[in-house]
Amino acid sequence: MMFSIGRLAIRIAFGATAAWLIAGPAAAQDAPKNFAIHDEARPVATIKFDDGRGQSRSLADFKGKVVLLNIWATWCVPCRKEMPALDRLQATLGGPDFEVVPISIDRGGIEAPSKFYAEIGVRNLAMYHDASGQAARALGAVGLPMTLVIDRGGNEIGRIVGPAEWDDAEIVEFLRRIVAKPIDTAADAGRDKRAPAPQENHLSSGSLARGFQWLKTLFIR
Repeated sequence: MMFSIGRLAIRIAFGATAAWLIAGPAAAQDAPKNFAIHDEARPVATIKFDDGRGQSRSLADFKGKVVLLNIWATWCVPCRKEMPALDRLQATLGGPDFEVVPISIDRGGIEAPSKFYAEIGVRNLAMYHDASGQAARALGAVGLPMTLVIDRGGNEIGRIVGPAEWDDAEIVEFLRRIVAKPIDTAADAGRDKRAPAPQENHLSSGSLARGFQWLKTLFIR
């Protein structure tokens, strides 16, 4: 009976350790509530939109910055509610390293978001517009608002569907950490974006192997 209990304890410890080794890297992301953070940064679909002067723009115009890309519309109540917080976030972090890029998908043209900006007193956000809605579709929007966090290299780190308190201290600190990360341009230049970085796979398998070896030496003698 004691032998059975011992074997059960070994199995529980083995499973718990394996689960910790697998989940550990993901848990280390420490993202704010409701953020879906990807295991690896993903390429972002090529999208076109207009700025407040009617000039065609793309995400390439912001490469080198961390971008908070927000898809919204004036008819979306949660979008309207979170816009003041986005304006304050831009005031706090905006500059050469970070920018909030809100893209309105109102079909009526730039007039609707322009009027809304004036109503709520937006002072720090630039105005962008895509009446076709193609940007939202290309990015896989399943609801509004939808916000993507894009790194300096133009790749998506994660996203959130729904509103957020963008000037909340936890979110601001989370974004500060992303802004503080430098670009490894040499690694990016030599890496095939279609395949995951091999060293990450080696690291994961190595961590599991060390964990299993530790359990073996601890319990199997």
